[in-house]
Amino acid sequence: MLHWQGPSIVLYIKLECLIVPSIPSLQSCWNLFKSMWKKISKSIRNLLCLQPNRLLHRNEVLNETLHGAHRNEVLNETLHGANLDVHWVSSHVCLEESKPCMCNHSIKNLESVENDIAIEHNVGATGSFAHAVINMIGMLIGLGQLSTPYALERGGWVSSFLLIGLGIICAYTSHLLGKCLDKNPKSRSFTDIGQHAFGTKGKVLVTTFIYLEIFMALVSYTISLHDNLITVLSGMQIKVPWAKLSSSQLLTMMAVLIALPSVWLRNLSSISFISSAGILMSLLIFISVPCTSIFGGVKPNHKIPVLQLHNIPAISGLYIFSYAGHIVFPNLYKEMKDPSRFTKVSIVSFTIVTALYTALAFLGAKLFGPEVNSQITLSMPPHLLVTKIALWATVLTPMTKYALEIAPFSIQLEHNLPASMGSKLKMIIRGCVGSFLLLLILALALSVPYFQYVLSLTGSLVSIAICVIFPCAFHTKICWGQISKPLIILNLTLVAFGSLLGVFGTVSSSKLLVQSLRRRAHHLA
Repeated sequence: MLHWQGPSIVLYIKLECLIVPSIPSLQSCWNLFKSMWKKISKSIRNLLCLQPNRLLHRNEVLNETLHGAHRNEVLNETLHGANLDVHWVSSHVCLEESKPCMCNHSIKNLESVENDIAIEHNVGATGSFAHAVINMIGMLIGLGQLSTPYALERGGWVSSFLLIGLGIICAYTSHLLGKCLDKNPKSRSFTDIGQHAFGTKGKVLVTTFIYLEIFMALVSYTISLHDNLITVLSGMQIKVPWAKLSSSQLLTMMAVLIALPSVWLRNLSSISFISSAGILMSLLIFISVPCTSIFGGVKPNHKIPVLQLHNIPAISGLYIFSYAGHIVFPNLYKEMKDPSRFTKVSIVSFTIVTALYTALAFLGAKLFGPEVNSQITLSMPPHLLVTKIALWATVLTPMTKYALEIAPFSIQLEHNLPASMGSKLKMIIRGCVGSFLLLLILALALSVPYFQYVLSLTGSLVSIAICVIFPCAFHTKICWGQISKPLIILNLTLVAFGSLLGVFGTVSSSKLLVQSLRRRAHHLA
């Protein structure tokens, strides 16, 4: 069980000493800040301390792998914000520390476990409606915010209806995931739903797509790190005589190497705390764009094209990636005290996120026009303080994501290692594999430095399946015979729509990516 050791109390006690209590306005602002910070901290703790009152199995459960009947842990991370999805079937020993479990569970005989699980549903869940909304918004906000102005400018203002429409569709598919979980209380994750719907093949397919999305998203994060780092450190020149690498490539390598030790961490609470900083970075980026207009003298007077139909397939991947977060929604559902309100949580969260994305898209396109970059931070005037803050926030965000998003690969490997292998050797192997994956991601990012095309390809190839196709297919299969024909037709229509959008988007973004690589190779030659 993960125990949140958040530093929030220490943080605001220390800060409180610096506040002059005799000033009423400052005191009231400070009290408001403390109240908001407590709510956010409690929300993050609820997300991390998943399934707090689970049943305990015998010690031999620890020896089973992720493919066994009793899984110790399944961790799925999508790459928007701190998207941690940890599932526990508890034992007498904590997995990460090999210490007695401190999860406050009650021990039951193994013979009664199956019956208990069958009737168990949201036992001990403490998540409120507000906490669920905060968590879902935090999961959805990520790389997508950087590219929405670029996508709107390339597609025309009419394409905003596609952005809004995809937000509505993804809110609906989030609702469908909740309905699927209602049908089978044993399902705890996105992969569980896939297995319930289509058996082992469904589980394998879903797991493959999840890992592929994580990997491709990390490549996009690293490209973003590279692009923003060379902008914020534009005057720095680094040369290595024996390496034919540019200063920007060397700076990116240094940044990734600084983050490399984090993939060796085995304390998932620490990893999650590091990653939660990414949510703050995303909020800073959101705030910085309007500040550019207010304080930077940049006027929103550019005209946005009405519609550029030939660009729609490519930008559709950017739009759909902005809403990718469905792989962790089952955990939010299970952690709600009242899961019947999950649909309302989805509606509120997607409404807020869609409104933010749409506003940011129009503002960025109006501010910078045809010159808008695929990452809005690169279009902002570099001399402004708010721009420097946004650039550093974009640089630091990937560095907070690596450890948490590589964890699924590392944990999968560690569970498949022989039980007789020592814990230190397992840790070394896990760390080496995580380091190798991170270096591979770095190599791909430096080889294919085209943020918009890689992100669009990720959205069209992978995210559209996870956000639209899979939930509709799962719900139709699981609830077949219990739902109306109009609902079946709607689900199948969305599956067809998602498939067509994915195919055309994948072909378009792949074609643009290949063309860019050829131009680069020709230029280098």
